[in-house]
Amino acid sequence: MIKIIDEKRINGILEKSSKLSADIGAVREILAKAGEMKGLDPEEAGVLLHLKDQELTGELFNIAARIKERIYGERLVFFAPLYISDFCINDCDYCNFHTRNKSMERKKLTMEEIEGQARFLINMGHKRLLLECGEDPVKNGIDYVVDAIDRIYSVKTEKGNIRRINVNIAATTVDDYKRLKAAGIGTYQLFQETYHRDTYEKIHNGPKADYDRQLTAHIRAFEAGLDDLGLGALFGLYDWRFEVLALVSHAIYMDGEFGVGPHTFSVPRFRPAPTVAYAPQYLVPDSDFLKIIAILRAAVPYTGMIISTREKPEIRKEAFRIGISQASACSVTSVGGYGKDSGDGQFKIYDERPLVEVIEGVLDDKLLPSFCTACYRSGRTGKAFMDLAKPGDIHNLCRPNALLTFAEYLEDFVKNNGDTPVYRKGYEVIGFYLNKIENKAARDRTAEKLNKIKEGRRDVYF
Repeated sequence: MIKIIDEKRINGILEKSSKLSADIGAVREILAKAGEMKGLDPEEAGVLLHLKDQELTGELFNIAARIKERIYGERLVFFAPLYISDFCINDCDYCNFHTRNKSMERKKLTMEEIEGQARFLINMGHKRLLLECGEDPVKNGIDYVVDAIDRIYSVKTEKGNIRRINVNIAATTVDDYKRLKAAGIGTYQLFQETYHRDTYEKIHNGPKADYDRQLTAHIRAFEAGLDDLGLGALFGLYDWRFEVLALVSHAIYMDGEFGVGPHTFSVPRFRPAPTVAYAPQYLVPDSDFLKIIAILRAAVPYTGMIISTREKPEIRKEAFRIGISQASACSVTSVGGYGKDSGDGQFKIYDERPLVEVIEGVLDDKLLPSFCTACYRSGRTGKAFMDLAKPGDIHNLCRPNALLTFAEYLEDFVKNNGDTPVYRKGYEVIGFYLNKIENKAARDRTAEKLNKIKEGRRDVYF
């Protein structure tokens, strides 16, 4: 049995660290180490889990913000989920797609419908999608998923195309992961939901109830050649402190075993849905949720962090500051729901703002919206990406590419749509961060490419 998560060790750390958190000197030593972007081991992260002192918590948040800025810069990458089928053979307590939902009229998109949804998202301004579907080997087999990916990549409109498809499908086989690799996906994301085995087995029914199948999926994916892999937990199913240490432990395992840590952490919180009667005993308040983000950013500094529209705008605003580097925007969580009455989705959404409104809020906070897909298409994945991210050098590419993709967005989706304040604010932010590129040659090349975009060129990147 592969030992990825040691529950006994994690529980021991939680017990011991609750006492150490009262030692202000020890806490500040851990924060100082975090500030050096060296990461934290589970014992060190465990101490931060128990922080109650507001001053120390504020220091944690500020250090997390500096780490995020040092590694990923000010940029914030946007994407949208695309649900293509809600057929599912699992009966998970927390999910509206569970088999007990007999009132749902299940839907699986045809290739033509998938193309229509892709066109809608392209014409909204998106360049990245996260492909989602339930687990059903008959209805949603790997052939269907790969065909959907091929169809989405084939769609071109006057407004552009989808340049990167990340995928969140059920744990599967090495052969299926090889098919995803051949289809040209970006990141393969799979969440453990909860790392606490007893809880996991109680709330899952169906093939997904196999804890070890879920936990070892990333090993099979890496064996298949997928080297951009995303981890996550659904916070609220079990004690968030345990889940944070498990995520850190999983990241350490991947980095040690593969030489490549997780490309992303996702931090969704449990949200209600129409047929979900599950009442979590471990709901995470906003203050602890933000602490989760800050601790993960400090403990595994190189990893991108994703937040969804499960969160309210005011929470997302603070999360963007202290660690989040990717965010969904203007999301729909029902199958084929873009551009129509979407019906019941997988879960309730709390940020329903249109993309341009989300972007305006980001600009007001002096952050840089990005639709970048350059690393994936330039071969900067897996170890090549980590070699740039771990020392904090990836921002030298993130900033220029964010500037270029955001300029595309302004020219194609804002300039002629009457959103003059957003256009003006956008180019003010572009000018500000262009001048922050320290290397003059790189700054000049970026300025040259920005001019080409204004002249009508598209998809230019470093």
